[in-house]
Amino acid sequence: MHEYLVQPVGNDQDEYFYTIHSRTLNTLNKSYLLPVDQDEVKRSDIHHRLIQFVFRGRNYVGPVKEALQFGQQRRGSSPPLLDLGTGSALGMLFGIDIADEFPRAEVIGVDLAPIQPRFELCDLDQWHIPYPDSHFDFIHARSLHIGIHNYPRFLHEVARLLRPGGLVLLVEPTLNPCPPPPTHPPMGGWTALWRTYRACLSQQLIDVTVPERLPDLLAATAAFENIIVRDGNIPVGFWQQGKLQWMDYELLLPALRPLFLCNGLPPSTVDILIRDAQHDLYHPSFPPSTLIHIAYASKCF
Repeated sequence: MHEYLVQPVGNDQDEYFYTIHSRTLNTLNKSYLLPVDQDEVKRSDIHHRLIQFVFRGRNYVGPVKEALQFGQQRRGSSPPLLDLGTGSALGMLFGIDIADEFPRAEVIGVDLAPIQPRFELCDLDQWHIPYPDSHFDFIHARSLHIGIHNYPRFLHEVARLLRPGGLVLLVEPTLNPCPPPPTHPPMGGWTALWRTYRACLSQQLIDVTVPERLPDLLAATAAFENIIVRDGNIPVGFWQQGKLQWMDYELLLPALRPLFLCNGLPPSTVDILIRDAQHDLYHPSFPPSTLIHIAYASKCF
């Protein structure tokens, strides 16, 4: 019998949060050092709208409808759908939108902190995610690899949870955004901050190459077939198409402060890193763009 760590959200939420370096973080996984406060709620909303932009107004790519319909026909009951790393009340917009589109689906959201009152708490970095084998018809995992120490193990858990023929959709932003075009040098402040971010994650034993390797990691499980890659190239700037990603980064840069400080960087160094990266974000030396890596696949029968 496995000991699962899953908690319902109760009324007393103080046990789920702590404050460090003037930001609120979760207590369930203290190696995940991005905040869970109101600024992060705003960023979750922006990120959701950004993904919709990449998906051309939809909440997903791939045969989600077919997977849920097949599951319903096979079970004769509501097809269950799992949203991993569901996020805040605004970040849960994916689950809300999916529930509106597929009213017969049972949507379950899981995350580290109870900002949203109707989902379950679970540290996805644990070995066993607390649901039965072959239970879900569709699993969605977005922007959570920086909290997962062993992503291949995580994908094996996703495979265990999916029924044969079930669909997984993975969405992970690159950790090397806005590279310069061949005719331009890199933006110094921007490059230094992201290099430091990757180094801090690596120091915490997070594999920073995961976003670029999603299809290979899926294939390595030997549990998935029909692996499809749909990466999104996103402009970053003040104009309409680039504004969402720009706003996301504007909130992300100061949110990295607790991670940097907890990894031993002096406050003065952290201040300079964030300030210089903000300068490059506000005054880029070339039209920047970034990538969001997307892959989906079906579990083998």
